[in-house]
Amino acid sequence: CRDCGAILEGMKQYADAATMYEKAGSHERAAQLHIKLKDFNKAAPLMAKVTTPKLHVEYAKAKEKAGQYREAADAYERGKDMDSVVKLCLEHLQTPQRAFSLARETRSTSAAETIVEYCKKNRDFRSAIEFLLVAKDTQQAIELAQAHDMMDAYALFLGKEGTPGDYVGIAKFYESKNAYEQAADFYEKAGQFHKALKLYLQVGEKALDKAIDVVGAARNENMTNILVDYLMGDHDSVAKDPNYLFRLHMALGNFKHAARTAVIIARQEQENGNYKVAHKMLFDTYKDLESQNISVPRELEESLLLLHSYVLVKVLVKQGDHDNGARMLVRVANSISKFPAHIVPILTSTVIECQRAGLKKTSFEYASMLMRPEYRPSIAEAYKKKIESIVRKPTKTEEEDPVSPCPYCAAQCPTQQLDCPQCRNRLPYCIATGLKMIITDWTFCPSCRFPALHSKFTALIEAEKSCPMCDNEIVPSSITKVAIASHACIVVHHSD
Repeated sequence: CRDCGAILEGMKQYADAATMYEKAGSHERAAQLHIKLKDFNKAAPLMAKVTTPKLHVEYAKAKEKAGQYREAADAYERGKDMDSVVKLCLEHLQTPQRAFSLARETRSTSAAETIVEYCKKNRDFRSAIEFLLVAKDTQQAIELAQAHDMMDAYALFLGKEGTPGDYVGIAKFYESKNAYEQAADFYEKAGQFHKALKLYLQVGEKALDKAIDVVGAARNENMTNILVDYLMGDHDSVAKDPNYLFRLHMALGNFKHAARTAVIIARQEQENGNYKVAHKMLFDTYKDLESQNISVPRELEESLLLLHSYVLVKVLVKQGDHDNGARMLVRVANSISKFPAHIVPILTSTVIECQRAGLKKTSFEYASMLMRPEYRPSIAEAYKKKIESIVRKPTKTEEEDPVSPCPYCAAQCPTQQLDCPQCRNRLPYCIATGLKMIITDWTFCPSCRFPALHSKFTALIEAEKSCPMCDNEIVPSSITKVAIASHACIVVHHSD
């Protein structure tokens, strides 16, 4: 059949030749002859089997000439002639969004130029700006944006594709409109960091986070000094929130300075009774330092431990563990001056929990403290008689503290004591109980990697669902017991 088709085609008997080609399975050749004869009805069912783009374009041109624009557009698209599809969508089909989508996808300069003319004619200047940029006509795009106050659209469509000169042009436009924050954004994109910082500071506190980011990117001593002076109040005699100074140190990679600042901020929050805020600040800083392989300052560790001990009290008491709850309260009460917003409530809780835990002598000591003139009037009525009774009829004996082995030297010392009197090491503590770690019962929070006693942490997660240190939800099955072969492994596992 194919040979017969070729012979018939040579004799210019195209209709018969097409029939023979079709019977032989030569669909593309058959379709080509049907198109040549303008017999679109016979060509149409064959086009789905045609893979040659050129043939689809031929079919599309024939359809276009016949005024069948929708079919022509579809055929041009199959033939990968997107410029012709765009033209038909705009001039005949009234489907501009299809044209826009194709031009965005192909980034065709010719298609974009066709769309620009269409948009100008229809006063759709926003879209015209977009496709002028696709067509690489940046100058006309910015002129159109300025003429119709559409610089926001120009900046949006330019995105990250602009040159420093493009960004400076945008910045100057916003600056002339007194839109200083937006101007600064584009000076920063242009790499003009000094200019960006000046304008951010002109905006004020609303733009301080951006000012910090630009100084962090610039790493310029003069810019750093300008921002530090501003934060310290040299500009208006009003010192700014110390959180900004913390963020600046972090942005500059000055992690030790950031740690000191974090401790100061956390102390202020703690003094105001915002314990969760203070805890989060210290925890986040701890993890930031750890991620940079920088040793965590002792002051930060101690501050986090104290706050975490306070946070644990509620969890431990809820679980009915009054003994450990009492010991955590004693740890907090020993530094009660660091909790000025809740001195009496904390001391009261310490007295009550120590009574419940059988720590009668310790309970008496803190009850006596509550009887001081500065504290006594503030004791809650519900507990006043109980506390007075403890002071009047004291029991000054109690059992010795339970002990456990030091994870470094195995010397026995009280479970809540975190300094070993034998080897003098500072001991790691369990985030589920606040007690010192034991080598034979070791695990880590799968999220924050802080150590915990496996038995206690598993029980806590089953009851509370989330880690008391990082506050992330933990899947119980993800908690695995860790074999610590010796004290030398402790540090390695902690930074895992």
